[in-house]
Amino acid sequence: MATLYDEAQDLSERLTILRRAIHAEPELGLHTPRTLAKVKASLAHLPLAWREGPSTTGAVAFLRGGAGPEQNRRVVLLRGDMDALPMGEETGLPFASTIPNTMHACGHDAHTAMLTGAVELLAARANTLPGDVLFMFQPGEEGHHGARFMIEDGLLQTPDGRQPDAAFALHVMPNAPHGQVQGRAGALMASADQIDITVTGAGGHASMPHHAADPIPVACEIVTAIQTMVTRQFNAHDPVVVTIAKIEAGTTHNVIPDTAHLKGTMRSLSPANRAALREALARLAEGIAAAHGQRAEVTIHPGFPVTLCDPRAVDLAQKVSGQLFEADSFLRLPAPIMGAEDFSYVLEQSPGAMLFLGAAHCDVDAARANGIHSPRMVLDEAVLPRGSALLAGLGQAFLETGW
Repeated sequence: MATLYDEAQDLSERLTILRRAIHAEPELGLHTPRTLAKVKASLAHLPLAWREGPSTTGAVAFLRGGAGPEQNRRVVLLRGDMDALPMGEETGLPFASTIPNTMHACGHDAHTAMLTGAVELLAARANTLPGDVLFMFQPGEEGHHGARFMIEDGLLQTPDGRQPDAAFALHVMPNAPHGQVQGRAGALMASADQIDITVTGAGGHASMPHHAADPIPVACEIVTAIQTMVTRQFNAHDPVVVTIAKIEAGTTHNVIPDTAHLKGTMRSLSPANRAALREALARLAEGIAAAHGQRAEVTIHPGFPVTLCDPRAVDLAQKVSGQLFEADSFLRLPAPIMGAEDFSYVLEQSPGAMLFLGAAHCDVDAARANGIHSPRMVLDEAVLPRGSALLAGLGQAFLETGW
């Protein structure tokens, strides 16, 4: 009897064609109409109920299972993101981006193609599914909060208003071993907030700093003090990262400016540390500035929450991966990574997990391959059926057995 993976491999050519078509025409942000049109065209032959909201071009396809009771039916959500990054492509691929300064450097083209494959696989089993499936095609993952907008638009529920009982997503890793599935219970990825700090002093002539209140050394003192704050106020086993990535001040060589501006990011792996870090950063910057008779204004722009994976979902993923692929195909990650992911918003609403899928070519050293967000990032398209089978297998297993 053919397995989900066997059937997914039969879809390989179609998945590759779709992935390449999306890759060649990448779109940014919350509005990806060409990408969504490609997805809908590829799935037009299936009995899906589509819903879209006003805030984005995100769409959810609903598949009704034909088995099981009418009451208390389980609902599982599977997600693929569709947006690209604002960067040029340097891969030299024949299907490279045709849009200037826009590239699918994070694998969302693959995520979208794999999800369409999962739709095909589960639609073929619709009559035997004892529950229902929501397929979430999401724009705006790259810092635009697309998942949050789709939640606020009321899209992540069935047509009759039921919320997902479980949710799963995959993310390709082009520098991880080909086909390896990775996950961990608890924090998988960090929260990410943006920092803006403005230090205000009083400008003057650079030859007479004693007649001014120079904000530049104060800003520099804040930058170095942040690193001491991180290592001395936060437990190393519940880490936080604060990086000041931009310092801007002044206009010329002999003028002390009135202000200096700092911009950066702060990451944490627990909601408690996220809140504590915000308070500590403001206290530190304002205190240092005050010690020099100046002012510091700290603005935190909230980003994605911590990506928290339910242990039951990770256990299910390991079981399904072992059944579909090799017995040792699943790796439990020993530690989280400090990148961020807006699937975290979905996991705040429904228990579930994000999983990584190794997409390095078999004939290269995965550790030396270009990672995500590189202009030279490539992936082995042979993993596309594997991703489709895994998503479909997770959906089917949850509907049939729950946790």
